[in-house]
Amino acid sequence: MPPEPGSAADWLRFARSDLGIAQGPPSPGVLLEMLCFHAQQAVEKSVKAVLLAHGIGFPRTHNLRILFDLLPPMIPRPGEVEEAIGLSDYAATSRYPGEYEPVSEEDYQRAVRLAERVVLWAEDALPRTSR
Repeated sequence: MPPEPGSAADWLRFARSDLGIAQGPPSPGVLLEMLCFHAQQAVEKSVKAVLLAHGIGFPRTHNLRILFDLLPPMIPRPGEVEEAIGLSDYAATSRYPGEYEPVSEEDYQRAVRLAERVVLWAEDALPRTSR
C-alpha cells in the first residue's frame, strides 16, 4: 500500500526513486549532469521528508543549505550528510546547456555516494510511524 500522498514517507519514496535513477546505469546518451541532478533531488526530497516528519515547514527551493538550516539541532547530521549541501549546483546550473564545468565520472560517483548516504540518514531520522 503506497504511503499517504504528501506525507514524509511519500517524500522519502520519491527520494528513493530519484536515487535509483541517479545510480544508473545510464542509457546511451544520458549525461552525467542529469544523473547528478537526480542525486541532488534525492537529497532534497530526503531532507524535506525529515522536515515534514518533524512538523517543520519548508520553502519551495532547491537550495540544500536553506533546507539543512531548517533542521533542528536535535537531529544529528554526520559530516557526509552535511557535505551533500554542495550538490545544490546540480539542481539548476548543470541541467541546461551553458557555461559550467562538465561533470566527470569522479564527480558523478561522489554525488551518488552522498545521495545514498543522505537517503539512509533520512530513513533513520524519520520516526518509525513516518517511514
